[in-house]
Amino acid sequence: MPNIVLSRIDERLVHGQVGVQWVGFAGANLVLVANDEVAEDSIQQNLMEMVLAEGIDIRFWPLQKVIDNIHRAADRQKILIVCKTPGDFRKLVEGGVPIARINVGNMHYAEGKKQIHKTVSVNAEDVRDFQALREKGVECYIQGVPTEPALDVYPLL
Repeated sequence: MPNIVLSRIDERLVHGQVGVQWVGFAGANLVLVANDEVAEDSIQQNLMEMVLAEGIDIRFWPLQKVIDNIHRAADRQKILIVCKTPGDFRKLVEGGVPIARINVGNMHYAEGKKQIHKTVSVNAEDVRDFQALREKGVECYIQGVPTEPALDVYPLL
């Protein structure tokens, strides 16, 4: 079983908050960016790599590669998985990736979305994906930084 120490939804994927605060808090030594587009975009990858401290590895994998390979992870790898959307995590969970809790970080407001927390806005598709995760027994909680209290996302939907 892979040693997944944190799973986080963040539209920005890896930035200072994730690369410094969450990596340190979770004790991660590997950040796994699960995103089909970024897996093909070396410019975005280079920007994200610059955020991480020396000694923290990073991988940029499409969702299917995560599903196909996560179970090969070594025990010494303490993995922080970051995705852009609840739909990405839904695909991972439905594909057999053992995720029990998801930290919901930044889901920006846009037209057609409803703001449910200061940093989290959802559309109908997001709500469906969160509900599917709930049905799979996955806990989802809003927590921008480790020092903030965690807030259950489900009652806010």
